[in-house]
Amino acid sequence: MEQLQQFLSSVGPIWAALLATTFTWLVTALGASLVFFFKSMSRSILDPMLGFTGGVMVAASFWSLLNPAIEMSEHMYPGLKWMPAAVGFLAGALFIYALDKFTPHLHINFGVEETEGIQSKFHKTTLLILAITLHNIPEGLAVGVLFGAASLGMENASLVGAITLAIGIGIQNFPEGIAVSMPLRRNGVSRFKSFWYGQLSAIVEPIAGVIGALAVVYVQHILPFALAFAAGAMIFVVVEEVIPETQRDRYTDRSVLGFIVGFLVMMILDVALG
Repeated sequence: MEQLQQFLSSVGPIWAALLATTFTWLVTALGASLVFFFKSMSRSILDPMLGFTGGVMVAASFWSLLNPAIEMSEHMYPGLKWMPAAVGFLAGALFIYALDKFTPHLHINFGVEETEGIQSKFHKTTLLILAITLHNIPEGLAVGVLFGAASLGMENASLVGAITLAIGIGIQNFPEGIAVSMPLRRNGVSRFKSFWYGQLSAIVEPIAGVIGALAVVYVQHILPFALAFAAGAMIFVVVEEVIPETQRDRYTDRSVLGFIVGFLVMMILDVALG
């Protein structure tokens, strides 16, 4: 970990954010690659894995994003330390809400008649990819913002903490890759195309990561807002998308346990390493 920290420090915040989010993208691709070995995956396995991703995202939202935002605000905004976290959190949620309303997409495990966003003639495959792409935007932003904060040497934002967040997001991206590629394969899409679309859903993470890092490096005073923004966006995704996707079959209890395990894993990673 120390050597990795030294390397990322030497390349600068933008490249560090790009490398970290490229890692999370590649883990998504690794999950999607299972489609070459299996045609489908039982909901009894997939739903708890999706629950796991939700648990990781919720834990990361507090320990890696909201809590540092509140602690930073104590010095940057005396007497109003709650304000940046509250404003940023709400703005992040509203941002994803707007994307959700205007981007045509279809959540995993949902029927075509349940397509959300503006009406379109997009194929089901495209709608599924757009749904996971929306899911991945806040994850990339979170990693990029934290790497930008760490590069500035700001109190309560460490490079180790940023690396920990990237590892946590990467872990939960593995089942996301499976969750996209397996349904496509089950619907008759070829193995290669199922894999291609599965990994493609996470290509937005490096883009969002670089944007997040650039924002905080060049506009330092928005840092607490940016951290909270990423947290609000992730919580919106969990409540609006991830949890409903795990509650549509008879494996709801397993999904909740998956959520608990994901939450614990990210909490332990953040507290132990961050």
